[in-house]
Amino acid sequence: MSGEINEMRDDGTIVIEAPTGDDMRALGRRIAARVRGGDVLLLSGPLGAGKTTLAQGFGEGLGIGEPIVSPTFTIARELDGRFADGSPAHLVHVDAYRLGGADYAPGQAAVNRLLDELESLGLDEELEDTSDDTVVLMEWGEQMAAALAPERLEIHIARPLDGADANAVDADGELTSDGTRIVTLVPVGARWSGFTL
Repeated sequence: MSGEINEMRDDGTIVIEAPTGDDMRALGRRIAARVRGGDVLLLSGPLGAGKTTLAQGFGEGLGIGEPIVSPTFTIARELDGRFADGSPAHLVHVDAYRLGGADYAPGQAAVNRLLDELESLGLDEELEDTSDDTVVLMEWGEQMAAALAPERLEIHIARPLDGADANAVDADGELTSDGTRIVTLVPVGARWSGFTL
């Protein structure tokens, strides 16, 4: 059955196969049902992997009525909804793809440059001291994760395109919304200890 847990590792890592866009949205809803204020989630994966599709399901799971779109050109979007317990939820959806400068590479100088950019956008405080009702969902944030959020849920999406999945590419060779994705959830820090779906 799609969207079911394929593997649960001893370190708490969860691996799930999501073959369709609907499965990715459903996974996003399942994750949203487990979050609370102060949480930081980092989405990573290649272009077309399904990061925004998962974010759409996450927004649905928080009861956000506005459409969830990639924040690439706005860098961050802020939306309001509700947590599973009915309390108010404030989602900060960030796209870090263009942050850190064109020559971004892991290392202290790059982290300092990134922190300066986040500060100029007013996002540094959201990440360092999230409020009781705020959840940060950051796409492309994996390279800066340790510097920004010592407690986080890392969501890595792989989209193998080895030709075996006929649903992944259309007749024009373009990626479709369907096609197998392998989603790996990596809990980091005490907040995420024992996390399960």
